[in-house]
Amino acid sequence: MIVRILILLFLIPMVEIDDFSKPRLLLSEDFNTESLDLETWNYELGDGCPNICGWGNNERQVYTKKNISIRDQQLVITATKEGDNYYSGRISTKDKFEFKYGTVEVKAQLPRGNGLWPAIWMLGHDIDSNTWPACGEIDIMEYVGKQPGEIHTTLHTPDSFGKSINTKVTSIEGIEAGFHIYKTKWDANQMEFYIDDALVYTFSPEVKNDKTWPFDKPFYLILNLAIGGSFGGPEVDDSIFPKEFIIDYVKVYQ
Repeated sequence: MIVRILILLFLIPMVEIDDFSKPRLLLSEDFNTESLDLETWNYELGDGCPNICGWGNNERQVYTKKNISIRDQQLVITATKEGDNYYSGRISTKDKFEFKYGTVEVKAQLPRGNGLWPAIWMLGHDIDSNTWPACGEIDIMEYVGKQPGEIHTTLHTPDSFGKSINTKVTSIEGIEAGFHIYKTKWDANQMEFYIDDALVYTFSPEVKNDKTWPFDKPFYLILNLAIGGSFGGPEVDDSIFPKEFIIDYVKVYQ
């Protein structure tokens, strides 16, 4: 009887530790509603004017609600052209879902076409008072149609921004075909970036301060499909439209 009690006392804390060590799901967005969940997401609309016309990159698109839809439990961001005007969609979790450290995982299918610029990225929650690049930017995935087969992973900080040196371009033939998983693991020491579970880039500066590492604070998520601009353009193939950037799910856990 004594032996049995001792065994039970030994096992109980082990179960508690095991349960505690499991990743805690902070966000699981499967897009299983008829419309965008506005308790989690915001529509970001317009052309960026008057504060940052062209969204700071000379982009051509105007963001609208109608270019965002949910179809077959997937988020669809559609880039269109009507006359001389370009339209697309951008959503964020600003002021609704923000987190400090964790793993972000997004399953998405990229659109093909010269001039397209889909992205999965994050900005520091204090951007309104601590303007870019001081707020920090984490680019989990950027793709530009003029460079097929290449995925860009980049960090923007006060120490290096714009054409940042903190970047990695990963070449994957056929990355545009089907869905792929883009993932970032972020903690106080480093960021690791994965494509389909393959580690492609690690960012961990030796000296971590406000200029090199503005990442010890909450960030929010952004999903968008830009057209043209200083990175995606300048040339745009007008024959490609409409084009879709499709997101199957977004998960965040710690």
